[in-house]
Amino acid sequence: MLAEVWPFVERRYAAGQRVVLARLVRRTGPGSRPLGATMAVAADGGWAGSVSGGCVEGALLAEARAVLDGARPRLAAVTPGAELMPWEAAPACVAELGVLIAPAPSGAVYATIGAALAARRPLAVAVALREPFDWSVAASRDGLPADEEYFVEQWRPGPLLVLVGATDLAAAVAALAVPMGYRVTVVDPRPAYAHRERVPAADDVVCDWPDRWLSAAPVGPRDASLVLTHDPRIDDRAIRAALSGRAGHVGVLGSRETHARRLARLGGLAGLDRLAGPAGLDLGGDSLAQTALSMLAEVVAVANRRTGGRLRDAYGPIRVGGALPVPG
Repeated sequence: MLAEVWPFVERRYAAGQRVVLARLVRRTGPGSRPLGATMAVAADGGWAGSVSGGCVEGALLAEARAVLDGARPRLAAVTPGAELMPWEAAPACVAELGVLIAPAPSGAVYATIGAALAARRPLAVAVALREPFDWSVAASRDGLPADEEYFVEQWRPGPLLVLVGATDLAAAVAALAVPMGYRVTVVDPRPAYAHRERVPAADDVVCDWPDRWLSAAPVGPRDASLVLTHDPRIDDRAIRAALSGRAGHVGVLGSRETHARRLARLGGLAGLDRLAGPAGLDLGGDSLAQTALSMLAEVVAVANRRTGGRLRDAYGPIRVGGALPVPG
């Protein structure tokens, strides 16, 4: 997606480099990357991003560098494996791809995109699919052309992930969650814990009681809370507040024995059946990073209304569109 390569575009522009984008705008069948997947290729030879996950990137590099050297931008039809010799194995992807190869936007459009991403504001971006491949931006899709001659990508702020407890585990969860588009806020009432350096990847670290903070926070169904202090004096207050709110997922750290005692303490609490404890998918890991992966994987699975089982044992589409929007 455009947001995935935008830091690369900004760095190259800041260095005075020109950048060409190759964007997946059409496809005749299934593929490994969604529409909007983008590669950015700079005049110095560097590049970032992916359109197909590996099938056509080599050919697109040559196409993008040709545009950098003066060739006209174009909407190219790309077939994975078209450049292979007859005896070479064909790639797994077989759909024809429509890839727009054109310079990255500049001027007001460039500034608007960068500002929206930095501030995590909603934004809709359109590019014409006919020359001169003009760009336009608006606060929402309604403000942009709606016909087939434009490719439109809409961003909205990613889901909020509230981590109760500025612990080492919270730091590991935040480090995984932020690149996935989550806005991460850490809440801890303990002054010795609630410091940004404790959870450097988080967007915000707040020193406050979690029940007080959650009661005032705009937490909605797309959002999630993970309670990680392992201290019932803090955890129980956080759980009560989180379950009384609208969060789509509430998970809590702890062993099965710890969780059984927790349920006994909280017996009769409205919404207790929504509490995921022990939080996480059954990955069998024991390190902080593996525990963080397990807990965050459950958050993603619940958001996508999946159980988190093995793909080889499941049927139907692998991806669920729209559950984790591109951050804006």
